[in-house]
Amino acid sequence: MTKPLNVIELECSACGKKYDPATEQHLCTCGKPLLARYDLMGAKATLTLENLKTRPRTLWRYAEVLPNDPPVSLGEGMTVLVHALRLGASMRFGQRGMERMFIKDEGLNPTGSFKARGMTTAVSRAKQLGAKALAAPTAGNAGGALAAYAAAAGLPAVIVMPADTPWANVMECQAFGAKVVKLNGLISDCAKYVAEHKDREGWYDVSTLKEPYRIEGKKTMGYELWEQFGGKLPDVILYPTGGGVGLIGMCKAFDEMQEMGWIGEERPRMVAVQAEGCAPIVKAWEAHQSSAQFFSNAATVASGLRVPGPLGDQLMLRMLSQTKGIALAVTDDEMLQAGRELASLEGIFAAPEGAATVIAARKLAASGWIKPEETVVLFNTGTGYKYAEAWQRALQSAGGEEA
Repeated sequence: MTKPLNVIELECSACGKKYDPATEQHLCTCGKPLLARYDLMGAKATLTLENLKTRPRTLWRYAEVLPNDPPVSLGEGMTVLVHALRLGASMRFGQRGMERMFIKDEGLNPTGSFKARGMTTAVSRAKQLGAKALAAPTAGNAGGALAAYAAAAGLPAVIVMPADTPWANVMECQAFGAKVVKLNGLISDCAKYVAEHKDREGWYDVSTLKEPYRIEGKKTMGYELWEQFGGKLPDVILYPTGGGVGLIGMCKAFDEMQEMGWIGEERPRMVAVQAEGCAPIVKAWEAHQSSAQFFSNAATVASGLRVPGPLGDQLMLRMLSQTKGIALAVTDDEMLQAGRELASLEGIFAAPEGAATVIAARKLAASGWIKPEETVVLFNTGTGYKYAEAWQRALQSAGGEEA
């Protein structure tokens, strides 16, 4: 096992305890997630807008701030940033609409979701650490991504998912050759299954935030925004939040940018968007709590948002506060209607999770929390094609006819 180039140490996000990245590490002894730390003063010498112009258009272009293992890559990252003029115009302030509204379409990643970002870095590092088999619980898209990258790495994968996971996610995991275990319950029950079996079965646990490197791939969404906006950041970012690794990762990226001197203390205001049927972060935020309680009887068509007890709750709540952000919930009916609106106005067929950011933006614009002159980015975290059952029900209830 060799130390990954660039990563100096792993640091606990809660107590600050340091760990050696040359050996397999998961959670801190205090039970909280670990974060990779880099030589950022060295990184900034070569990680420049000018140098990025000639690099491959994948997230591995940011090599100085990633674990520099031989990448297990399927071409992930550098997703399009769509200037959503028609959608923005529909969110009016009197006679004025949102002229600087953008959609970051993560559904264009390999396996159709942003989960590819985390899995490319996690699987690349796990392979170098000598992992023999990879395992993770999933609400859907993470399982497909892990199965794909495990296949590319030549490693077996075990995917544990709720029995009611969208069928497209189940099929893709099986197609990639993964072993699929379906349980009656939620992703929290699947996580318990992985935790109980991993040591006996010899699995490398790739669960959300239970290893340090998925967050490294996710943070590149923040680096891409900086690059795509010409060395600047937007005013507001709306992000569908289940496990929250993308939100945490982008905030980590912004901290790294500040340390490299790219930006100052200013940050985009982060908006965590959850489903009304599973909103632990929203409940904690509204109650001014620093941690979230388990959300009982979680239910939503947005399977990626059905995470009733996220491990990164304290990190998310802290980052929302630090960025002067907010958390809010939307109903399933609202997000499905917003998804139809996004598709018809901008030609983007989004996952329900991504559509949730549209209705959240509309509500925040109406309240004045978002101003018409601000630059706003909505994240669509996955393709709508994986949610055929949910969209079929939505279209039928709206009176749509089959051909």
